[in-house]
Amino acid sequence: MLATWGDMDYNAHMRNTAFLDKSADVRLMFYAENGVPTDEFMRLGIGPVVKTDSIEYFREVRLLEEVRVTIAAAGLSDDGARFIIRNEFFRMDDSLAARVTSAGGWLDLKARKLVAPPESLQAALRRLSRTDDFQVLKALRPSTA
Repeated sequence: MLATWGDMDYNAHMRNTAFLDKSADVRLMFYAENGVPTDEFMRLGIGPVVKTDSIEYFREVRLLEEVRVTIAAAGLSDDGARFIIRNEFFRMDDSLAARVTSAGGWLDLKARKLVAPPESLQAALRRLSRTDDFQVLKALRPSTA
């Protein structure tokens, strides 16, 4: 990925929200490459929702600098409803520039609540490499209704 004009801040390096935007792009590209394109989310009536993002900075990324962005699972519930995804941004000299960790789940767009995703999406999530600090997250409670 390339750090573009719109990614820059007043200090002439990549702004914090650009890291979040590129992390979301990488997640969506991963899902599409693993059989779940964005139009499938619309058909299913679900979408990824992020509860928390954290960003750690290590090196500056400047205008038109290329970065390599990785994606890995730092946490996943057994039913796939909750996830922690980690993206790491590496400069072309392989130095770590930033780490974005996003915790979230799958939102039913009509009911506006977390749901377990279909098996195709769960399978894609299970294909992610796992971080050294991977954790099993709490699954949704079974419905009592």
